[in-house]
Parts: sequence; C-alpha cells; structure tokens
Amino acid sequence: MEKAKYFPTIEAIDRASEVLGEILEPTPFMKNNNLSDIYEANVFLKREDLQMVRSYKIRGAYNKIRSIDPETLKKGIVCASAGNHAQGVAFSCSKLQIIGSIFMPTTTPKQKIEQVKMFGKEFIEIVLTGDTFDAANAAAIAFAEESGRTFIPPFDDPKVMEGQGTIGREILNQTNVKLDYVFVPIGGGGLASGLGSYFKMMSPETKIIGVEPGGAPCMKAAIEAGELVELEHIDKFVDGAAVKKAGALTYQVCKEVLDDIVVVPEGAVCTTIIQMYNKSAIVVEPAGALASAALRFYEDKIKGKNVACIVSGSNNDITRMEEIREKSLLYEGLKHYFIVNFPQKSGEILSFIRDVIGPEDDLVYIQYIKKTNKNFGPALIGIELARKEDFKGLTDRMDKHGISYEYINENNKLFEILI
Repeated sequence: MEKAKYFPTIEAIDRASEVLGEILEPTPFMKNNNLSDIYEANVFLKREDLQMVRSYKIRGAYNKIRSIDPETLKKGIVCASAGNHAQGVAFSCSKLQIIGSIFMPTTTPKQKIEQVKMFGKEFIEIVLTGDTFDAANAAAIAFAEESGRTFIPPFDDPKVMEGQGTIGREILNQTNVKLDYVFVPIGGGGLASGLGSYFKMMSPETKIIGVEPGGAPCMKAAIEAGELVELEHIDKFVDGAAVKKAGALTYQVCKEVLDDIVVVPEGAVCTTIIQMYNKSAIVVEPAGALASAALRFYEDKIKGKNVACIVSGSNNDITRMEEIREKSLLYEGLKHYFIVNFPQKSGEILSFIRDVIGPEDDLVYIQYIKKTNKNFGPALIGIELARKEDFKGLTDRMDKHGISYEYINENNKLFEILI
C-alpha cells in the first residue's frame, strides 16, 4: 500500500489540542436516546454544532493560523469557504487582530455570510465569487499569490488536519466505552483524515466510516479510482460538504484510515435534519446531519454496537426549511406530483378530490388554468400521503375513474422545470 505523504501523529494532535485550549472548551459527547432506540444501538453524538462558531472548522483554522510566524501574519491571510471554515478564519482574525480576505461561493446561504461578518468584525472582507467552493477556492489562491498573503486551506493542510484530529482525541477522553463505529462527514477530507488518524493509532479496533452527500462523493470517487478525481457536476445542497475534488493530502490519509464510505442521498439528509429537530431539539445544517443520516444505511451492522456520529455544524438558514421538508417528503415517498388532464366542465376537480384523494391524503398543491376552445385542461397536482404504501391506492383510484395523468416525480427534467 502506498504510504501517505503526510500522516497526523499523536504528538501533533496533542500539540494542536494545547493550542486550541487558548480559545475552546471540549464539546459535549452524549448518548442520543432517540437514535439509540431507532437503531437498537448505543448512539453517541459529538456536538460540534455547539462550538462558538457552530462548527468544528474553528479547530483547523485556528491551529493553522497560530502556526504561522507573527511577521508573516502581519501581511494578512486569505481563505475560501462555503461558510464554516470562513467563520473559523473570521473568528481567528478578530481574536488575533489580523486582516483577512474570505472568498465564498455566490451560492452560500445568507445566514452563513452574516455569521462570517459577525465573527470577523472589521478585520475581514468577504468576496463572493463563483457558484461552487472549488471556484471560490481557485480565486482565493490566486489572490493570495498576487497579494503576498498567506492562504489558509480549508482541509488539505497538515495543521488543519491536526486541528480537526483533536475531535478524535476529545472523544476518546470523554468516553469509557469501546466504540465500534465512528461516522464522520467528508467534504474535502480534513476532519476524516485527522480524526481517523487519531483513532487508528489509539483505538485501532474502531471502524471509521466516512459519509458523503450523494451529489458530491469526491472522496469515494478518488478511492475507487486510485487517484484524485474531479467531479464534473455536484449538487450544492449539502453546502458544507459539496466539494468537487478531495485534498491531495487528505486523500492519501483517508484511503488508509477509512474502513468504508457511505454515500447518503440529499433527501435522507433532509429527513434526518427534521428528525433531529423534532425528536431531540438539535438544529443541524445539511452537512451536520450527514453522519447521523448514514445510520439508516448501516442499520444491520450497528445493531447492539457502540456508535459515534460527528454533528459537524448547525449553521442552517431557517428560510431553507421548506425546501428541506420538500426534499424529505419526496425522498420518503410521501409527496407526489402529477399533471392531470381534466375535462373542461364544471365539477371535475371536485370529483377528483372526492373520488381520488384518500381520507388521509392531503391535496397540497394545484395549479390549473381553464383554456378556451379545448376539451381538456392540464393541472399540476401535488398530493401528500400519510404513508408511502398509500401511493398504489392513489394511482389505482385514478385509473379506476379514468383519470388521464402523467406522474412527474421520476421525470427529472420536467420535475425541475415545474417544481
């Protein structure tokens, strides 16, 4: 097996922990009764959502910045981030009173942009550029080279990896049980490589499971290909982990320390966000829900085991909740859209509601415009079911009553245009 070019050591992670002690207290590591009951396992959550910047990214950012000599820091620093790394860098700039330029994708949620401004105060400027992290990252690197400022990588750097590795150190200091599995989210791989390295040295029997979003599985693609792979297209919904290409250093480490990678559909992430809020009063962003969402895809293996999930962040914009709920309902098979051709005569829509909609179904969307000189008029109908299994009964009733319809959930192009 090819050796990693850099592998975080126990000593380096211990030193990072000392540095972070200047600003951070260990985050809680606690059993979650709801997830434990669902999966018949002992599920523990590492609550990095409770960090001062509501994400673990402060660890790597501050550890990296503190490793730079003061004279170099006087010139300023530069970083690129979809939000959480930016907040860690912004906080560090304010704390250490150094200037920083922070490049963020134009698609970054407004809430994260405002948080960066709040933490950085007058010490930072925000540059919105590109529609992906990778585009913003390229612009930031170019600016750093032109300006002579130091670039602070979001994941592909030894000091960043060591800072993130302190989470593994804390977990092992906080628990008195042998952990069978640790589920860790992956964007570029800084957290997985740092934490995974510490566990492999201190608790080698623990299996480290990386978790990536279905729309951006860059680390899995790299490991399967045996080399770094740049994804042509990514889904930016899980913005904290939407990365086209894993880090060169993190890839070398992750391929050695990860026992498996689970790719989780965005809809399943949304279901987990809602469940964690409703059942445990935990507010998480999409990337923060990745690790817990992976449990449903590992259900048989973790039964009766001690399991840890990293809740990596809680910087979620409340205005996204309707989109999150919609994605969850669609993924769980509870919301369905149809184009229905109604005869253009009085009472047809009323008959549809009476004869087709079940007693526990809910008509949640209808768009219909009556057309003149036409026998039929199309309507866009959205129906929410109480149970996934009720779908067949719904379509059976439509067929029974001779309803002319087209199911559009599975027609991706048409669905995107209309919904």
